[in-house]
Amino acid sequence: MRLHRNLVFAVIDGLSDIFNNDKYADKVVQSLLKRDKRWGARDRGFIAETTYEMVRWRRLYAEIADVKQPFSREDLWRMFAVWAVLRGVKLPDWPQLAKTPSRRIKGKFEELSKIRKFKESIPDWLDALGEKELGRAVWDKEIAALNEQADLVVRTNTLKGTKQDLKKAFKEIEIETDSISGSKEALLLKERSNIFTTELFKNGLFEVQDASSQLVATFADPKPGNKVVDACAGAGGKTLHLAALMENQGQIIALDIYQNKLKELKRRARRAGAHNITPKWIENNKVIKKLHGKADIVLIDAPCSGLGVLKRNPDAKWKLTPEFLDNIKETQEKIISDYSKMVKPGGSLVYATCSILPSENQLQINKFLDSEIGKDFIFVSDRKILAHETGFDGFYMAMLKKNN
Repeated sequence: MRLHRNLVFAVIDGLSDIFNNDKYADKVVQSLLKRDKRWGARDRGFIAETTYEMVRWRRLYAEIADVKQPFSREDLWRMFAVWAVLRGVKLPDWPQLAKTPSRRIKGKFEELSKIRKFKESIPDWLDALGEKELGRAVWDKEIAALNEQADLVVRTNTLKGTKQDLKKAFKEIEIETDSISGSKEALLLKERSNIFTTELFKNGLFEVQDASSQLVATFADPKPGNKVVDACAGAGGKTLHLAALMENQGQIIALDIYQNKLKELKRRARRAGAHNITPKWIENNKVIKKLHGKADIVLIDAPCSGLGVLKRNPDAKWKLTPEFLDNIKETQEKIISDYSKMVKPGGSLVYATCSILPSENQLQINKFLDSEIGKDFIFVSDRKILAHETGFDGFYMAMLKKNN
């Protein structure tokens, strides 16, 4: 690999924004890629992938480079040099990379690779928490899997065609895909590609959605004609899947506390041809009260730590705090208690998170079932998805039935 000065400078600029200005990696990368229209796919790929790699291994690289936050530009160059040496990239004769101690970098890497918090590049508190909740053996494997680059997976929009149709259409534009065991509508791209510019995307034939995330709507098992409440719909990834499973029949009420996310959901629904979705902004408790006892299925895709999706959001490791985790667990508990009231007798409550922590998952379900409101429900089943077992995101989902 030959390093190009303008691409590397873009990476350094991006890292400064992410590490020192607390900006989100995905937003920074999107902005960087617009900097020079002359950049081709390979140039853009270098910027995106290198930036994410540097974010993912921030602690390890900083320790090897012997630098601490806030990182100066000189510090960031030293960390970049670590990245290059460890990947066998030939360093150019640039002033910023002069006197890079390649042998010392490799020796320090060997030393730190024996210590999990450095090897997997995670904060002390998070490393301790993961081991406490999952056990050492599982945590060792899980955090290693979550540090791998996420695959690019799409969900076939069955409102507009079959998976085989989509696979064939991708092949016609020289994009090779594989089916994924256990995910009916999922296709895995063999190589990363900018699929958002394709006519297939513009015509709503697919949505980008991880294979594990696709299992949530299927787990909820909606039927055509059902009344379904997607209680934390956001921009509608799972809402659109519910609509497809329901064959555009019945009604999906998509709730969220953020109006801008519901606007995005409306736009995506139009593209997907999903016509049975009614977005509703939760501006006050009256919105929820009007739906008490009305829904065949209530899906709570709860806000969570997001630890199951570190593959695609590596900067979450550095933004997450113990205080946030405590607060989000309280929010989860309140949401289950309040939103469960929308389930009608005989209906289903589905709780899901993209977390791997039992304290956000099984323990929340147990706590709810032991509560006064939860006594009206019975546990049906749950599913724990770990990244090291599937290769995809970590998820949890549980189904409860309300007594008649």
